[in-house]
Amino acid sequence: MSLLRPEQALLPRPTRLSSRSGHFTLDTTTTIRATPGAESAADLLRAFLAPATGLPLTPSPSGTVTLTVDPGLRGLGQEGYGLTVSPRSVLLRAAQPTGLLHGVQTLRQLLPPEALVLAPAAVRRDRWELPCVEITDVPRHSWRGLMIDVARHFHDAPTLRRHIDLLALHKLNVLHLHLTDDQGWRMPVASHPRLTTVGAHRAESMVGPDGSTHFDGRPHGGAYTRAELTGLVAYAAQRGVCVVPEIGMPGHVRAALATYPHLGNHPSRQLDVWTRWGVCDTILGVHDEVLDFCRAVLAEVMEVFPSPYVHLGGDECPTTEWEHSPTARARAAAEQLPGPAALHGWLLGRTGAYLMEHGRRPVGWAEDGTLLPPGFTVMSWRDPAHAADALRRGHDVVLTHHRTTYLDYAQDDDPNGPPAQPGPTVDLRAVHGGDPAAQAPDTGGGRVLGTQAQIWTEFAPTAADLDRLAYPRLCALADRAWTGPTSWPDFTVRLTAHLPRLDALGVHHHPLTAPRTAAAPASTAPSA
Repeated sequence: MSLLRPEQALLPRPTRLSSRSGHFTLDTTTTIRATPGAESAADLLRAFLAPATGLPLTPSPSGTVTLTVDPGLRGLGQEGYGLTVSPRSVLLRAAQPTGLLHGVQTLRQLLPPEALVLAPAAVRRDRWELPCVEITDVPRHSWRGLMIDVARHFHDAPTLRRHIDLLALHKLNVLHLHLTDDQGWRMPVASHPRLTTVGAHRAESMVGPDGSTHFDGRPHGGAYTRAELTGLVAYAAQRGVCVVPEIGMPGHVRAALATYPHLGNHPSRQLDVWTRWGVCDTILGVHDEVLDFCRAVLAEVMEVFPSPYVHLGGDECPTTEWEHSPTARARAAAEQLPGPAALHGWLLGRTGAYLMEHGRRPVGWAEDGTLLPPGFTVMSWRDPAHAADALRRGHDVVLTHHRTTYLDYAQDDDPNGPPAQPGPTVDLRAVHGGDPAAQAPDTGGGRVLGTQAQIWTEFAPTAADLDRLAYPRLCALADRAWTGPTSWPDFTVRLTAHLPRLDALGVHHHPLTAPRTAAAPASTAPSA
């Protein structure tokens, strides 16, 4: 890897890069200078590099490595940065502090892979070399993310912190947490404590895809504390990552209804937290107590998550219960709706309006022509045509087409491979080719904000499963989300150079060509 030029080794590929002759030497005399506004990025750079390299990298008003924020660099936008590495100095500059955080990741990638591992004295060297280079780098899309479903299988806060660091390394800036579903509720709500004491636990889990008659017989559960979530949000923000929460409604709520039956359409019915996969037909009722519940939950969500976006789900909502409910039919008539099915948009409209009244933007999944209320940001997953339709209606859109972003699908045709979600094969090349702008061209209405990958976790109960499903396919999504379309040969050259970084970090990734042995999981993050 040391023989590769930077343009052959950086992922995602910078917007503009010029290699220069020579190198800058990091050694015991290297110091770091931060101008006002750049202090957090400088602290992060030291926290990453000092333990990995064994160098002190002390702060100094006359540092050889300078980080600076200059609002006059408007061409760099909110997240862009400029990096100049010369034989005598390093200058990292940005118009906003977030841009510096992305530049820190580029500096890390310019060092050998072993400099990513945050074990003290993992590699003893007195000198580390950075190649001389001039980079100007601005992302193509503002939303570059990964959704992790922590409801089907719970993944603890340390696992999520590790993935935040991996997202930041790839300049991905959104971690979307799918916190609630039929199979578990992971978000604590002080006014409704049984959501996590009861709703976070199920008796067993289905083995195999939806429709299977086999179950594992093992209880499964887990929930986050409020302190864990607020700590996770702060940890992510320090790395330029926004945590977007999802509280699904009106469907995918079996865990909530098992806890508080009066929120459903059959208040006297006792349900269990669902042990199956697939779509459950139990949904929220539409009486006033349900609206009060939604507001109470969302109020706490907004206290914990400062994200400008809150996801409300909205997908896979069978309306049979409403059609047979006198209360729901009466609500539809009172609201002058064409029928009970229209209560889907009505309920999302009410909860979305509550978020907007508090300065937040609601997000929802769009499918099969479902119309989300005005003001919603749309994630279209079934068909790119749904995204184009949403854009024409003025919605902002995040592209999440299942054929290019669903990483729980199999990534090759190996019949002996690990279990995967039934569906099309989504291999590395499919993800690399899924350009958001091509899937939903500009229509003059809403905006394409970007794209994100999805990992639904029916078949991902362990941290190693998340690694295997995410990487290296998430590298391809990161590349096109930041850079835009790149040629397949160019991408594969850079990915081949990038895999030793993943190996050094102990990422149990899927093999690129032949099986590779990953190291034991290593610390990817400085303590915070």
